[in-house]
Amino acid sequence: MALFWAAVIAASILVYVILDGFDLGVGILFGTTRDEEMRSRMMSSLAPFGDGNETWLVVIGASLFAAFPAVYAVFLGAFYIPVLLMLIGLIFRGIAFEFRYRSGRMRPLWDAGFFVGSLLVAFAQGAAIGGLMRGIPVANNQYAGGSFSWLHPFPILTGIGLVLGYMLLGAGWLIVKNDGALRDWAYLRLARLAVATLAVLALCFLVSVTVDISSGLALGRMRLERWTLIFPLICVGAIAGVALSRRARIDILPFALAVTFFVAAYLTLGFMMWPFMIPYSLTIADAAAPEASLQFFSYGGIVVLPVIVAYTIGVYWVFRGKIDRLKT
Repeated sequence: MALFWAAVIAASILVYVILDGFDLGVGILFGTTRDEEMRSRMMSSLAPFGDGNETWLVVIGASLFAAFPAVYAVFLGAFYIPVLLMLIGLIFRGIAFEFRYRSGRMRPLWDAGFFVGSLLVAFAQGAAIGGLMRGIPVANNQYAGGSFSWLHPFPILTGIGLVLGYMLLGAGWLIVKNDGALRDWAYLRLARLAVATLAVLALCFLVSVTVDISSGLALGRMRLERWTLIFPLICVGAIAGVALSRRARIDILPFALAVTFFVAAYLTLGFMMWPFMIPYSLTIADAAAPEASLQFFSYGGIVVLPVIVAYTIGVYWVFRGKIDRLKT
């Protein structure tokens, strides 16, 4: 049961990163243009999906709390500030999304809130990933570090990297959902975003073997088997394909390649962390709740998870296609 719930959480994280990733990416791109028509179309491309995408974040939190309470406690202890920033960002995004259409006078405030909220959420998530990769001090199944132990060049770079990666997903989504000027605008940003993302990833590697030489990541506690090296290669190939996809003008291609990049990067990280849930202190077996609790919790999961999956698939199916075609 512990492995089952670990798999559920891992799958939920991947789905959330992809679905809310493009959502956040569009929100960040929203702040890089002042064209009101483009901004309105960006909002329209997210309107049917935003709240449903964040459902997966709730699934992750509830599953961790019930199935792996030690991981939940240690993670929050280590990343209270990034988590707080993420929640503030989510609140501002949600309010701004609803209020910008109801208050023309305060629209600049809500537009800024939507952009800054999206940026905060993306950066906080990336910083938490970087902090996990460096390793978290744990004693007696409790966090043993300080409130700002996560604040280090490596997590800051991973935060910036995730912001750029989400922007890449967002640009791909805008191409999928739009025609005309906004589609062309998004195409123009693909190459620069892809190059910037690769540059930050390269800088992360450089920092891990220089400035961060004493961390668990640099000391080789995170390892990859030879056969899993295919996933980093897929990452590089996918992001190079995104940079070149402007020439093909196949609208689904940039988004599909960006998703491929995230899936390959996620699998790379998963194999590096295995079997730890909190590197390099708590494994799946160490952190799991009692077997009876996991079995009881599974009864709710068997009912709720298929409903969430069905709802998600249904929404994306109903609202498939370009925005203009949906309006007609």
